[in-house]
Amino acid sequence: MNRRNFNLLLTATSAMAASFTALSQSTYAMASHATSRTPSLVKPFRLNAGDLVGLIAPGGVVDDALIEKCVKNLESFGMRVKVSTNIRAARGGYAGTVAKRTEDLHTMFLDKNVKAIWAARGGSGCVQLLPKINYSLIRNHPKILIGYSDITALLLAIYRHAGLVTFHGPVASSTFSDYSVAHLQAVLMEPKPRVKINMSAQNADKALQEPQFAQRTIREGVATGRLLGGNLSVLSALIGTPYAAELAGSLLFLEEIGEAPYRVDRMLTQLSQSGGLKNISGAMLGVFQKSIATDGEASLTLAEVLDDHLAQLKVPSVYGFSFGHIAQQFTIPVGVRARLDTANATLTLLEPAVV
Repeated sequence: MNRRNFNLLLTATSAMAASFTALSQSTYAMASHATSRTPSLVKPFRLNAGDLVGLIAPGGVVDDALIEKCVKNLESFGMRVKVSTNIRAARGGYAGTVAKRTEDLHTMFLDKNVKAIWAARGGSGCVQLLPKINYSLIRNHPKILIGYSDITALLLAIYRHAGLVTFHGPVASSTFSDYSVAHLQAVLMEPKPRVKINMSAQNADKALQEPQFAQRTIREGVATGRLLGGNLSVLSALIGTPYAAELAGSLLFLEEIGEAPYRVDRMLTQLSQSGGLKNISGAMLGVFQKSIATDGEASLTLAEVLDDHLAQLKVPSVYGFSFGHIAQQFTIPVGVRARLDTANATLTLLEPAVV
């Protein structure tokens, strides 16, 4: 081999070695992050009447009309509102770039005057923020973070990597019904050792005309565990990432909208085959809105799909509790211990969610 060929071979070998080293380091970093365990629990400070809350749009794009609705809702709840700097940004259907949305989230956590952070809406795109979030910053500046639907990605990732209790509840643009406001106050403003949550009478009345609101026990019993869950689509999409919920021993709660039964079946199958359902203590499902088959399409019903997956688990499970894409919804603190009682259709929080 002549010197020129030898030098070419040496250069190629060095490049391959460097690439392999970089890949190994990257893989090690990812593996280390992926296997990290949830830090010790941190609870945010309670809300008080007149507190300043930060309004952010970490997912779907918002307009001035929606922002105005959010501000009015939060003011009706007794809060003052600070609108995030980049809330009017837009990039396709997202509320700006990942950098701008992450900047708004971090800024609100760092602002000493802001006592809680409220998502304006769900939509999509929150999952894009997860690798960019500074979880140490959030752990060191614990605050209430609340929303649902696509906000599930933030709630679960921040709980897992910052150890912060987060809140699955109305987004700022939701309908602030008397029922939802009462439960927001009970969870966010009035910490007690025990809080028993009864289901909405209005939802029970709606079930007479809209069957998806009907409560149904899949398997009877009492279950206790840490509340983990949220939107089924988002939760299942996180499987295999460093931000997936560690569901073993949890009291799993799920909600969904606009997903046909076969798609719900696919997502629950993914949860099951990944081991996510194997060791849960119980399952609490909200109202799955518009989860019906296309007219004329051969399909299992939603109830049949849920029975197929949950009845075999031999843990207490129910459908139709008062949360999800509905007006009458209670607020669920992610990471807090709770007890599900199927016979009495109640959820009891076994510790305060705020300090």
